[in-house]
Amino acid sequence: MEDTVMPYALPEVENHSFFFIDQRVEVSLEAKLHRHDAWELYHVVHGRGTRMAGDTVQPFSAGEVALIPPSMIHRWEYAPDSADEYGRVRYLMVAFSHSLVERCVELFPELRNRLAGVEFPADALKFGRESSRTIRKVLSEMNGMDDLGRLSAMFRLLPVLFASSDHMFAGKPVRIVRRMQQISAYVMKHYVHHISLDDIAAETGMNHSAFCSWFKRCQGMTFSQFVTRYRLNTACRLLEHSQKGVAEICYAVGFNDLPHFTRVFRKETGMSPSGYRKTIRECTAVEGPSPCGG
Repeated sequence: MEDTVMPYALPEVENHSFFFIDQRVEVSLEAKLHRHDAWELYHVVHGRGTRMAGDTVQPFSAGEVALIPPSMIHRWEYAPDSADEYGRVRYLMVAFSHSLVERCVELFPELRNRLAGVEFPADALKFGRESSRTIRKVLSEMNGMDDLGRLSAMFRLLPVLFASSDHMFAGKPVRIVRRMQQISAYVMKHYVHHISLDDIAAETGMNHSAFCSWFKRCQGMTFSQFVTRYRLNTACRLLEHSQKGVAEICYAVGFNDLPHFTRVFRKETGMSPSGYRKTIRECTAVEGPSPCGG
């Protein structure tokens, strides 16, 4: 799939810190599958069709607002019969670099306070009703503003885009899916032993710092937490389906201290390993998910 992706250079606008466009275009001329190194905020004014973002394909319609992260492959494919009388669709779009966000947060305490602790999404997002209404209003106002007015409007947009919880998943980068498959396979093979961050970072072709930052942003947890969860899930399966003792299971799944294993297991499941096994055996006739999850 990625071999067919067209790199797309957004127009360079001299003396501007971001790119804004009110685009009216014939359906056949809209961009094909592409990627670019910028955040893309996209509001469909007129038209409907199918959006591909990373590994996900979803329908879209007029009024929708979506955010595509940098370097994600994507395409907005409009249905020909959704065009206006001139055969055109219309959208408003803002594209901006992540370095712009970082510089603004660094320079302006007011914005830094609003975005403190925010994890920037690796997934494409589709905004909900309230956030979409706010974003549509700001973008429509930007259309009639001068450059300084648009810059001011960007300061209003950034907290909505990155600090709002009013959004839905709209696509995961294909490269992230493949990398996570690689990481999961490595953990499955080596979880019994200590896995150093340097080892897993090297496995993915990243340095220690970049890997930690990337993994936390993409998974919402540290790599250490990910490995611990995998070990606990494996322990649950062994408690359910084997006759191994708790201590034997502790060491079999990569823990090297039984009291620590018991504390971590209790924190995750709400019961001790032996209590978990007893509960499972008492409820063997009842269908349903185990406390550890799948």
